[in-house]
Amino acid sequence: MKKLTIVASLAIATAAITSCGNSTPKADLKNDVDSLSYAIGMAQTQGLKDYLVRGMGVDTAYMDEFFKGLNEGANSGDDKKKAAYYAGIQIGQQISNQMVKGINHELFGNDSTKTISLKNFMAGFISGTTGKNGLMTVEQAQMTAQVKMQAIKAKEMEKQYGPNKKKGAEYLKKLTEKDGWKTLEGGVKYRVIKEGTGDLPKDTSNVKVNYEGKTIEGKVFDSSYQRKQPMTMRANQVIKGWTTALTHMPVGSTWEVVIPADQAYNEREMGDIKPFSTLIFKIELLGIEK
Repeated sequence: MKKLTIVASLAIATAAITSCGNSTPKADLKNDVDSLSYAIGMAQTQGLKDYLVRGMGVDTAYMDEFFKGLNEGANSGDDKKKAAYYAGIQIGQQISNQMVKGINHELFGNDSTKTISLKNFMAGFISGTTGKNGLMTVEQAQMTAQVKMQAIKAKEMEKQYGPNKKKGAEYLKKLTEKDGWKTLEGGVKYRVIKEGTGDLPKDTSNVKVNYEGKTIEGKVFDSSYQRKQPMTMRANQVIKGWTTALTHMPVGSTWEVVIPADQAYNEREMGDIKPFSTLIFKIELLGIEK
């Protein structure tokens, strides 16, 4: 799409075949240069209309206004004042049509009734651009945005998927010591299916495992057994509950492990795993790799 951005000013010639009001220049092909100019202009419009609609949110009912702005931009030459203004219009529209919509979807999903504050967004955007009157540094803003986005997303997800957290807590509560279940840090529970006698992995160890993961409703979402291929991973590059279990399992062990949501994916949705899901794994520790 960069090609269209660079050559958009050449598309002015296409107006010659479109009824677009007084802003439309008319083709006057007196010589080879005239014909070349017209041909280049027309050739560069391939895909442009679709880009205007899909990429820039232009309503085709207002093409007169598009061509008016197009003409002004193309004829502004090296007028720096106009260039700055048109750049502001372009970026402003990207903020409205892309940035804000994308952020809203990230935060609130398909709930169109909720939005970030455009006023405060613009205040921060302008302060960051000018370097003046900022309430925080750009570095602080990046960190604040990350923390606040995660907190707001978690809050929104909890409203929608809160029952998953409750079901998981009830499931974990039913697993008792008398049934062979033991508890590790973070509330991770396990029972031994087969007791191994090998070494304990460190959290930095590369381990070879077979496993099956399922929800508390019994739906299998991943299985190395089904793929018939054990998996090698570093013990600290998986969800927290896995790291906890692996570093307590002697090589040769097979455990059933139940991992609370906050030790798994918490508010994140991962394929068939819904936010705040408590997860069940059968883990078979085959070895520690050098």
